[in-house]
Amino acid sequence: MARENYQDILAFLAVARERSFTRAAAHLGMSQSALSHTIRSLETRLDLRLLTRTTRSVSLTEAGERLLMSVGPRFEEIASELAALTELRDKPAGTIRITAIDFVADTLLIPRLAKLLPDYPDIKVEIVVDYGLTDIAADRFDAGVRLGDQVAKDMIAVRIGPDTRMRVVAAPAYLAEHPRPLSPRDLTGHNCINLRLPTHGGLYAWEFKKADQELNVRVEGQLVFNGSNQMLNAARSGLGLAYLPEEMVRCDVAAGRLVAVLEDWCPTFPGLHLYYPSRRQSSRALALVVEALRYRPGINEPNA
Repeated sequence: MARENYQDILAFLAVARERSFTRAAAHLGMSQSALSHTIRSLETRLDLRLLTRTTRSVSLTEAGERLLMSVGPRFEEIASELAALTELRDKPAGTIRITAIDFVADTLLIPRLAKLLPDYPDIKVEIVVDYGLTDIAADRFDAGVRLGDQVAKDMIAVRIGPDTRMRVVAAPAYLAEHPRPLSPRDLTGHNCINLRLPTHGGLYAWEFKKADQELNVRVEGQLVFNGSNQMLNAARSGLGLAYLPEEMVRCDVAAGRLVAVLEDWCPTFPGLHLYYPSRRQSSRALALVVEALRYRPGINEPNA
């Protein structure tokens, strides 16, 4: 089919979607008679009837349905790509919504975005702190942050941090009054600071691994929080043992404010990843945020 006839297909797609010559003509900015002539010319050229018309309705024939389902998405993709190209003429703009836990927001997202946002005043970033396994598509987020093994296979995932090791820590004052645990099983006799996960409403089970042994321990204690910053502050205050990411407690351990225990049992998890839906074309604003957050070994290490 000659290239000049693409306009005929666009006219057909408008009628097929609207199921009305009147609405399709208004959408295309042409008269109903001109639109009818265009559709008849297309049917003549294809030697197929695409539409069944009555005085009250328009319906698709089998050939029309096939043309709509096979060709329609391709024209949508072309339109999407052309629209995305127009962003290259303008300054990147828009609001990017990201869901992450507070520790990630404080130690990773904010420091890296601080290097990007001053250069792009029309980009806005909204960070929502949430410990649930958020459905970013349903909740209208542009992206989320999870450990690498938690990202769904149908998402695009970009590593934004190194592999993450967990540590069990307590204040020296707490350990002065309680025996140091030598095995995860010893935690049953300790006051442990718990994290409640909103997704299932339960308490997070502390995960341990040593050689080929793996243990998930349901700990007990007087305090339960729904955020890791509060757990850290409680541990600093001598209120019990806490299970937290190494990056979060590194400075406290180095300064002697906290003491790490069960070191040979603490596992390492795949690093944090920014994930977002697979799209034909992401906005330029999102692309810039992704690049700003991308993990670069030796450049944006925790202590670099």
